[in-house]
Amino acid sequence: MPVLLWPLTVLLLSVAVTLAVGWGGDQVLQRVAARNPGVAVWPLLRRCRIPLQLVVVSALLLAAKPLERIFDLSGDVLHEVNLLVLLASLGWLTVRVVAAGLEAVLSRYETVTEDPARVQRVHTQISMLRRVVSAVIAVVTVAVMLLTFSAMRTIGASLLASAGILGIVAGIAAQSALGNFFAGLQIAFGDTVRIGDVVVVDGQQGTVEEITLSYLVVRLWDYRRLIVPVSYFVNKPFENWTRKDRGLLASVVLHLDHATPVDALRATLHERLLGNPLWDGAEWALQVTDTTPSTLVVRATMTARSPDDAALLRFAVREQLIAYLRDEHPDALPRLRTGEA
Repeated sequence: MPVLLWPLTVLLLSVAVTLAVGWGGDQVLQRVAARNPGVAVWPLLRRCRIPLQLVVVSALLLAAKPLERIFDLSGDVLHEVNLLVLLASLGWLTVRVVAAGLEAVLSRYETVTEDPARVQRVHTQISMLRRVVSAVIAVVTVAVMLLTFSAMRTIGASLLASAGILGIVAGIAAQSALGNFFAGLQIAFGDTVRIGDVVVVDGQQGTVEEITLSYLVVRLWDYRRLIVPVSYFVNKPFENWTRKDRGLLASVVLHLDHATPVDALRATLHERLLGNPLWDGAEWALQVTDTTPSTLVVRATMTARSPDDAALLRFAVREQLIAYLRDEHPDALPRLRTGEA
């Protein structure tokens, strides 16, 4: 029993130090977050508590080696296990710290920049960069963990000899995945589409909700999600309604009778726009764009601050103009003529 006293003491001290480090770090971050409630980096750093504790306990167990003495096992086996846990925990901790750092950069940029288009661009770039860095860290961590096994080092020469053939096969097999990967990087840093942009894809309008390394999520007007490969936005044309300016020109087309009082209808449109908060006050017009043997084609145009406002403004104007003509000028509504006037 006295032989086990020292390793048990070391084990308990390691656990106590790990818990103390996690609790102390969390308390410090809580206080800092309370003093700076508008900064998003501190809550993200609090998520590093578990990987930090794993790093501390695995490092202490690796240095003191109390488990080998308690369980009387081979030192090499426990050493390898502790080393693998330490490496995996370091990779996990690095991913969390990098994510918190990038979020801090985005939060800082949002406070000093008033242009929403630039904020959306930086948000998209940082989101893609976080995914790329996380993938690289994961690959490097797994590679370092594999290199800790002597068997992996001894067969390294044979693996290198066949690396060329395997590279060709993997390249052919992963051609689509690699294409989407580089397309995602091109979208992030080419500023063609960003999170929050309003786009039209295959005739469907929606808002870009998420961009990953392989696909892009578009939220449609009825809350459905359209999943599109990122390579689509590199290889095919698409509409981006908010790339430079969120403002949009809405239009309403009416087919009316030739007896329509166009001037009175134009004045009514202006009056309705002045009383509608959705109109941004920049532009408006009402024009006769075409004629047919039985109707006039009248188009009303007006600007709005965003695509959503433009859609709501278009619906309201159409309803109001039809109601005005129905109540004040019923002869202006199209009708089927069956005899001589």
